[in-house]
Amino acid sequence: MTRLWKGFSRYTVIGIANTVIHWQLFFVFRAAFELSQAVSNLLAFCVAASFSFYVNAIYTFAMPASWPRYGLFMLCMGGLSLGVGWLADRWRLPGLVTVLVFSLLSLVCGFLLSRWVVFREPGP
Repeated sequence: MTRLWKGFSRYTVIGIANTVIHWQLFFVFRAAFELSQAVSNLLAFCVAASFSFYVNAIYTFAMPASWPRYGLFMLCMGGLSLGVGWLADRWRLPGLVTVLVFSLLSLVCGFLLSRWVVFREPGP
């Protein structure tokens, strides 16, 4: 069990920087451009996740960043981002709820996706 969560504290620290970027962009897209929560969340995620993907590849998982890994991560987590934003639009939730829920989900889901799939260590 300990091996599964190896690197989670480092991933969390990088995730804090990711969250600051994501939240700021989300509210800019909502307020300045009047985009939906779904689109705002997806666009903010894409920018923030591009930063954190590269940093996590190097510092958390000690593996090279590659386009296939990046594409897989962005596709999976971008889908989650769009889905959370879509539900928030549908249920008319405040933007703060949207980014808070997505941030918590993406911390755990993003780490597990990265650990088990995207940056999986080669087997013995």
